[in-house]
Parts: sequence; structure tokens; C-alpha cells
Amino acid sequence: MKILMVSPETPKTFWSFSHAVKFVSKKSSEIPLGLITMAAILPEKWEKRLIDMNVSRLRDKDILWADFVFLSGMNVHITSIKKIISRCNDLGVKIVAGGPLATTNHQQFLGVDHFVLNEAEITLPLFLQDLEAGTPKHVYATNEYPDISKTPKPMWNLLKTKKYVSMNIQYSRGCPYNCEFCSITMLNGRKPRTKSREQFLDELTSLYNTGWRRNVFIVDDNFIGNKKKLKADILPAMIEWMEERNRPFTFTTEASINIADDDELMDLMVKAGFYHTFIGIETPNNESLAECGKSMNLSRDIVSSVKKLQHKGFIVSGGFIVGFDNDPPDIFNQQINLIQKSGIVTAMVGLLNAPKGTKLYNRLGKENRLIGIMSGDNLDGSTNFIPKMNYQQLITGYKGILRFIYSQKNYYERVKTFLKEYSQPVINSRMPSFSDIRALFRSVWKLGIFEKGRRYYWKLLFYSLFKHPKKFPLAVTLAIYGFHFRRVVESI
Repeated sequence: MKILMVSPETPKTFWSFSHAVKFVSKKSSEIPLGLITMAAILPEKWEKRLIDMNVSRLRDKDILWADFVFLSGMNVHITSIKKIISRCNDLGVKIVAGGPLATTNHQQFLGVDHFVLNEAEITLPLFLQDLEAGTPKHVYATNEYPDISKTPKPMWNLLKTKKYVSMNIQYSRGCPYNCEFCSITMLNGRKPRTKSREQFLDELTSLYNTGWRRNVFIVDDNFIGNKKKLKADILPAMIEWMEERNRPFTFTTEASINIADDDELMDLMVKAGFYHTFIGIETPNNESLAECGKSMNLSRDIVSSVKKLQHKGFIVSGGFIVGFDNDPPDIFNQQINLIQKSGIVTAMVGLLNAPKGTKLYNRLGKENRLIGIMSGDNLDGSTNFIPKMNYQQLITGYKGILRFIYSQKNYYERVKTFLKEYSQPVINSRMPSFSDIRALFRSVWKLGIFEKGRRYYWKLLFYSLFKHPKKFPLAVTLAIYGFHFRRVVESI
């Protein structure tokens, strides 16, 4: 068999960092980890190729080469996936589709020959068995969760690694919390399933052996879901592994806000090389937090928790949502104040949507408020249900948040707030690379000479040089992020 793995094109959103990656001569911020892991489950003798449409063009001759095209994606990829399906149908090449989007919405896609849903460790072998027998079914699904300690290492050799800013790796699946709007527990369960220490270190070693020496994003939806195992086993092993190899990686991940309550955990993570974490903050309004079941955020001083993480050595990115039923009319100003005071530079603000299969989706269905499936694009201004707040008021307020926090003046002020609070760990500092220097010169050219409002850029650079010289490379990086966010906000 000849198998072509196709990763669909991601539209320009906050998450894509599409305007920022150009400063370091890259094509994409992240890799299609699911596809290259699934490739390792396929028979070894099969021929496999990967086209990531975020870094390479998908040509008809690539499709015609294949016996099957394997597709995977999320809601944000709907448009791209439908175009790929149409092209394969026109060329007469069979399609196998899986991943989160197919698992929750496979009925939306005509023209797919076989759906391999849920987690591929269980359903893909079933498809392969039937394919060999000549009796493949249209849909393969399961209610079981696989033991991911048996998941194979990703096939790194399928990637054009030089095209990416970061590599991805996974340690666990599942989250102990059950937020109403979140599809994680519906897809992966509430009991975190983890890889063994030996398995996880083996994956890190396999990535190290490719020659990669930059950032690694541990893509777990909540890395600290099993804190006991992390502190007693995984993090000490990671620290030893990193020291033995002269600290080749830095790590990014996602975690819940209660990470700030555990000093030992934070210290171990920083020592292991973690420097950046995404936190789902959602809203400063307690009634809205109670509504969506975000128990770990309730009655908490969010700003203090964020600053504690920053003092420990973490750059904090945050997710924020407007459109909850209990959001008051002044929620937009509340969100702006929280974002500005916290110094969360990369603040991802979106309208509330209801992913299919979540508790929110089911509740809104009973209330006859659903109006379709969510687009997955956190910046297209759409929502798939009728909100309690007047829709025009909601959209106007939402756009007002984005315009305020990503205006040059307010964005650069937030960067300064962050630089004041952030304690950069010596253990995670490194000498600037050639790529960093090139990004600096490109930022000077693009942001310091040709962009309107360039005075804010120069003020930040001189502020960092004189007040926080060791954080100067970070200040340049955040200035580049700001350029990306401004371009994305302007497109709304």
C-alpha cells in the first residue's frame, strides 16, 4: 500500500502564528503529531508520505500516487478538509478520515470511504484487519480508551523539520476536570492516561536523535492532570535526561490554573526546561465560571496566580471567553482589566461556542438554542448557539476587547508589565541563535521602520535594553507576536 497522510491548512488565527513564523524563516508553528503517530501504527512495509499543507503544496500527482489518502483535523480545518475530499473524489483516490473533527462530526462529510474514529490505537487496527480481509467497513468507532503506554513513537522522518518552529510530543490524554464547554473529557475521558517514564524518555531521545535542538510543545490538554506521578517520577527523570544532554530542549505545555498552588511542581517543571504554559482562564466573572463548571478558577485571585507563575519563570498565555449566559454587560471591561493587569501578553480571546458532544452542546440542544456546528475559528466572530446577551452587543463588545488589547499602545504596555514581573530562570537561558538575530533584524525592518506606530516598538526595545537587558531577546519575540495578533485582529 501507498499511503499519503494529508494535514489540512490552518486558517490565520491566533493559534496559527502565521505572521510571526516568517520572521524566523519558518512555515508553521506546529507539526501534525496525530498523523505521524498514526503512520507508525500502519504496517511497516507500507510506503508512507506526508503533505502538511501548512508547509507544502498538495499537488494532484501526490494524491494520484496514493492508494489511500489519510486525513485528520479539528473543527478549524473544516473548509480545508472539504476541499481535499473533493479533490480526492475527482481523482478517484480513496479517503480514510479520523481525528477530533471526524469523531464528532463525521456525518457532515460526504465522499469519505472509511472513518476511523476516536483514538486510533483501537480503531485503526480494526480497519487494517478488515482491509486485509477485503471487507472494510465505512465507520469504525469505540467507547473504550486505549492504554497509551503502547502507543508507538511518532515517525519524525516524515516531517520537513526545518519548516517548523516547534516539535510536538504527548505525555498524557484526558483531564480530571469537566468544564461544560470543553470537548476534552468527551473525547479522551476524565481519568488522565499517561505514558511510562521509559516510553516518554524514549520518545524524547528519538526526537533528539533527529538533530532537533529547539522548543518542544508537550500537547497534553492538562499536563498536570496527574501531579503525583509528575513530581515523583516523570519530572525528576526529565531533569536527569536534560542534564545528560546539555539541555537540548525547552518545553511548552498547557495546564490548569491550580498549577500556581504547587511550588514543588512549578520548581521541578522549570528545572526540567519548561518555560511557557497556556492556562484556560476564561473569565473573571464567578457566576460564569460556576455556570461552565470551571471549579479550579472559582473565587481565585487570577492576577496573583498568574504573577506567581511569572515569578517562578513561566511565560503565561491565556484563553479567555465571552458569551456565557451569566456574563454581565460590563464583562468586556472586566476582561480587558484582567488581561492588562496580569501581563498575559498572548491573550487568546474567543466567543463561546458549543462543540458537539459536550455538556454545553447537550444543554443548549434541550433549550432549542443550537444553530449549527462550531467553525473552530476563534476569530471569525461566529457562535453556534443563540446567546442570552443581545448578539449585536456581544459582537461589538468582543471586537472591542480585541481592538483594545492588541492596539500597539496597550499591547506594548502589557509586554512591559510582563517584563517587570517575569523572573527569567538562569537554567533556561541560552545564547541567541542565528535565527534569533535574523528575527531581530527583520523586526527592526518591519516593525521599527515601516509599521505605523513604530515608536511603541522602539520604546519597548530601549526599555528592555536599559531595564531588563537579559530579557531583550524575549522582548523582541513578543514584539513579533504582537505584529501577528494585530494582523489577525485587523482581518476580523
